[in-house]
Amino acid sequence: MVDITHKDITLRTATAEATVVLSEMETLEAIQEGRVPKGDVFEMSRAAGLLGIKKTPELLPDCHPIPIEAALIAYEIHGLEIRILVTVKTNYKTGVEVEAMHGASVVALNMYDMLKPLDKGIEIQRIRLLEKRGGKSDILRSKS
Repeated sequence: MVDITHKDITLRTATAEATVVLSEMETLEAIQEGRVPKGDVFEMSRAAGLLGIKKTPELLPDCHPIPIEAALIAYEIHGLEIRILVTVKTNYKTGVEVEAMHGASVVALNMYDMLKPLDKGIEIQRIRLLEKRGGKSDILRSKS
């Protein structure tokens, strides 16, 4: 694990995205109409994502356990694509990029698990960091 004892505590934020692509419009309709047998896809996946964010240092050995002071999970629907946006914030010595990407990954995996009985063609695509602020450098990437 990297030594961070010399670093200052600052506000650190990160936003990551993942995309779940459905293969059938009927799957999206089932989500929106609450007809998915395993329950509310968006709320269950949000809860799974929050757990993923909090448990990141338990699964990735070089991640420091840090206080998660804010986490937001949002969804955008574009045709058959569900875009997952995860923003994480902390006041600490190290960033939250991996926590945001891990959260987005877990949300996508939970959606896949809940929807696989309805749609055999689901794909998870492009898990990536969109934005990082705080610390030595900022990263801002195009959201397209």
